[in-house]
Amino acid sequence: MYADGEEPDYRFSLANERTLLAWLRTALALLAAGVAVDTIDLSMAAAAQTALAAGLVVLALLCAGASWWRWARAERAIRRREPLPAAGLGLVLAVGVVLAGALVLVVVLAGAGGTA
Repeated sequence: MYADGEEPDYRFSLANERTLLAWLRTALALLAAGVAVDTIDLSMAAAAQTALAAGLVVLALLCAGASWWRWARAERAIRRREPLPAAGLGLVLAVGVVLAGALVLVVVLAGAGGTA
C-alpha cells in the first residue's frame, strides 16, 4: 500500500490512523460489553443473555475488521489523491447497538411489569 501513489502530507495519514484507533476502541468497548453481559446476571432468560453477549462480540469483531479495511481504503485514496471512500460501518454498528439496547429495554420492562 505504501508504494502506491505519492507520500501524502503526514497530517492526513495521522488523522486516518487516529480514526482507525477510535474504531478499534469502539470494538474493544463492544467486546468488553459482550464479556460483561455474559458474566453478569441480568435476570433475563439464559438464551437471551447469551444471544446478546454473542451479538456484542460479533459486532466487536466486525468493527475491528472493518475498521482496518476502512483505514486501508482511506490511506490508498489519500495517497492517490482520490475522493475518500464511503463507509457503511457506522450504520451497521448503530443498528446493532440499537437492537442490543432494545433487547435489554424489553427485558427490563418485562421484569418491572411482573414485580409491580
